[in-house]
Amino acid sequence: MKALQGVRRNAAVHAMVILSAISQQYSEIASALRDATTMNAGQLVLVTLQNPREKFWGMLLTLTPAGASLRGVDLQSFDDFMQMVKAGEASAASTVFFPMHRVQRMEVDARNGGLPSLADQFAAKTGRDVSKFFQDPQ
Repeated sequence: MKALQGVRRNAAVHAMVILSAISQQYSEIASALRDATTMNAGQLVLVTLQNPREKFWGMLLTLTPAGASLRGVDLQSFDDFMQMVKAGEASAASTVFFPMHRVQRMEVDARNGGLPSLADQFAAKTGRDVSKFFQDPQ
């Protein structure tokens, strides 16, 4: 009888260890999913605006019910901006605020299959890390 109780106790301890490990893994997965599905300050994003329609690419500074603040460039001038950075010309990202009624869509700038992200294109063309380039101006 004591041997059976010992086996049950060991099984209960092992079950608790396994449940604890599963709980830890679940927490890590849930945290990663939360980070992947939310917009956070410091992320590179592409914002589609309306009235007038335009696109802006940059680093998200803040996102509030009032609107979004970013540091970046208008997508129409993206190629010119990269040329200026590559040539070493004086160039700086704009810090802007877009009221939420103008924001139609916001997406994280990420690689899509074989298509490089805008940040990847910037790095390939200029040899510079865009995250450092879009940091607070000194």
